[in-house]
Amino acid sequence: MTAPTKPTPSHSPSPTSPAPGAPGEALHAQVIAWFDEHARDLPWRRPGAGPWGVMVSEFMLQQTPVSRVLPVYEQWLARWPRPADLAKEAPGEAVRAWGRLGYPRRALRLHGAAVAITERHNGDVPTEHAQLLALPGIGEYTAAAVASFAYGQRHAVLDTNVRRVFARAVTGVQYPPNATTAAERKLARALLPEDESTASRWAAASMELGALICTARNETCHRCPIAGQCAWRLAGKPEHDGPPRRGQTYAGTDRQVRGRLLAVLREAVTPVPQSALDRVWDEPVQRARALDGLVADGLVEPLPGGLYRLPHS
Repeated sequence: MTAPTKPTPSHSPSPTSPAPGAPGEALHAQVIAWFDEHARDLPWRRPGAGPWGVMVSEFMLQQTPVSRVLPVYEQWLARWPRPADLAKEAPGEAVRAWGRLGYPRRALRLHGAAVAITERHNGDVPTEHAQLLALPGIGEYTAAAVASFAYGQRHAVLDTNVRRVFARAVTGVQYPPNATTAAERKLARALLPEDESTASRWAAASMELGALICTARNETCHRCPIAGQCAWRLAGKPEHDGPPRRGQTYAGTDRQVRGRLLAVLREAVTPVPQSALDRVWDEPVQRARALDGLVADGLVEPLPGGLYRLPHS
């Protein structure tokens, strides 16, 4: 395992290299040792989860906390233990089973990926990163995560938690940019252990550190295994001075209206009339806009006679 080259000391750490005094190998050992002791026992981390279980978890966990994902995940895998089981169902059933996880287009994308896996890969989640990336609904993060967590491969897995850990520990800033940058990808590659199994463990460990310790707010530095090397903490924790952080407002938004419309359709066993949907939101213009958006996204299927249902094809 080769540590990244240490940069020449300067007044501020380079955004693309490990900070002085924090070589990659030391970070790996400390964070992985912490993970070995403190990692949560989550179903998708157990040996029996398999690649499909890992993939399902990665779709569900995007922008959704573990506590909300757990019951839906268990129900999903009990009903559809293999991609082919989901592929046989109408996409609307995936939306129905998605429940209140939010961002329900993920359910359609996961269904589309299951169909592609069944048709192209004999029902087995592909092992190659390029094959994963070619599946519908799978981007760079999900492909890297599945390849790493399901198959133990060496990939930089950059979710929000990992990006925050790297921003603070190495770059010395409170938060990463709103969107992943080339500099962040370069840093992640520089910090990636050479050994495949260590790299896979590092990916999971750095993610868990961001989820449990180096959180967006109220970080617990006294429990952090690399607090003594963290560039942000050593600099006195300077406050974020970049672009404003994106908020997570929900009440009164089109997202809330969409959620209420979908809730009616999920609970219905037969097509729903327009009048039933009209009752969920008083403002007609916003309600119509939200319904049109659901239709455009393929989450709702309009039928003759002013009826609506979850998609069948």
